Amino acid sequence: MAQTNGLFIAGEWQDGAAVIENRNPSDLSDIIGEYAQADSSQLDAALAAARKAQPVWWAAGVQKRHDVLMAIGTELMARAEEIGRLLSREEGKPLAEGKGEVYRAGQFFTYFAAEALRLHGDLAESVRPGIEIDVRREPVGVVAIVSPWNFPVATPAWKIAPALAFGNALVWKPANLTPASAVALTEVIARQDIPAGLFNLVTGPGRAVGQRLVESREIDAISFTGSVSVGRGIAASAVANMTKVQMEMGSKNPMLIMDDADLDLAVAHAANAAFGGTGQKCTAASRLIVHEAVHDAFVEKLVAAAQALKVGHALEAGTQIGPAVSGEQLAQNLDYVAIGKSEGAELLCGGDRLERPTEGYYMAPAVFAGTRNDMRINREEMFAPITCVIKAGSYDEALGIANDSEFGLTAGIMTRSLARASHFRAHMRAGCVMVNLPTAGTDYHVPFGGRGASSFGPREQGRYAAEFYTTVKTAYVSAGLPE
Repeated sequence: MAQTNGLFIAGEWQDGAAVIENRNPSDLSDIIGEYAQADSSQLDAALAAARKAQPVWWAAGVQKRHDVLMAIGTELMARAEEIGRLLSREEGKPLAEGKGEVYRAGQFFTYFAAEALRLHGDLAESVRPGIEIDVRREPVGVVAIVSPWNFPVATPAWKIAPALAFGNALVWKPANLTPASAVALTEVIARQDIPAGLFNLVTGPGRAVGQRLVESREIDAISFTGSVSVGRGIAASAVANMTKVQMEMGSKNPMLIMDDADLDLAVAHAANAAFGGTGQKCTAASRLIVHEAVHDAFVEKLVAAAQALKVGHALEAGTQIGPAVSGEQLAQNLDYVAIGKSEGAELLCGGDRLERPTEGYYMAPAVFAGTRNDMRINREEMFAPITCVIKAGSYDEALGIANDSEFGLTAGIMTRSLARASHFRAHMRAGCVMVNLPTAGTDYHVPFGGRGASSFGPREQGRYAAEFYTTVKTAYVSAGLPE
């Protein structure tokens, strides 16, 4: 892959102005490769190429767009093990999760291949005689995609696929922590019969390349997934140009464990949601709000489950939790453990750095008990294998605690009561609500997004993606001829 560890601009692989080294967080002696960093002139070239290619792609028609997306999706699913292994090697998630992510990315492309054929319009009768009204969706134009490191193939896939399906061109700036996954996905897309410049990969630091990208007047829409602070900066930059924005940002997802819950199932789902992907998921359950009647029994079982999880090399058989993605992320995780202790929370297990046969960023999954909802560990997104238990005296109190947050991405409840489940679905202020399921885990054909500081702009995924990647045109046509 040495020849393609660069930038992809205007249909050609290019060297960057500089390079960065990419190391395996499971084994710091394993250098995955060196990856290009763009300068401002290369970004400008990508923007110009995208602007030129977009109308050509739109004119190619729906069958062409369907066929290209279907080919991309089919190849990703066929190569899920190969690309998934690369993904896990550089990001640190267990191999099964890496392979599953690549396969899911393929499903996004095949789904939106079909959606390209379903981009229907509407006809309406005018209130004026002899006039017909036609309403249709057209591409928004050139889309900037800024994606995170925690799902380095799936998250860009659910942005790239609808952007292409609905006739747009794009410039993709992935996270610098996972460039190998970005190159692998780009290789698949680049092999397709698409106009030069339709799809561009421009890697580089967010402060330079990313900021210049979102400030560009050549961009018609920006789709971003990342932190709240960066999202707010992007929104401020975009408003100067009236650029359309879609953002998925932070979360502090609650899971309610009620007194009538199946405790074994509740523990399994809580551990899955809190610690899966090393807790590096925007949908992770970091607040477990537990009814006092089952609190002690639940906590005892949860601690046992956390301690039983195997932390190890992402590519090693049996690993359930891989390393943190970077030394900086691990340091932040350990800082939050210290913060929790300083706030008076009781650390029941984990929270320390682990040594393994290979040097990596390993951490034991942590469970805090005796926490309050006003503690920083319950207010701020930690993005770590850390979960916090909050005791509640009733369902109403638990719901109030769950809703007391600036975020509102996902939320869950474990209960046998249909009445409670229905009430929770109606009154939980979150974009995705789970009943007797982990907070993490969503489908690719339905909308995804949150409320409050978690999301801004139209929803992602499913048919709702058309709201962001298209613009609506209403045409009035008079069939009459002048007398």
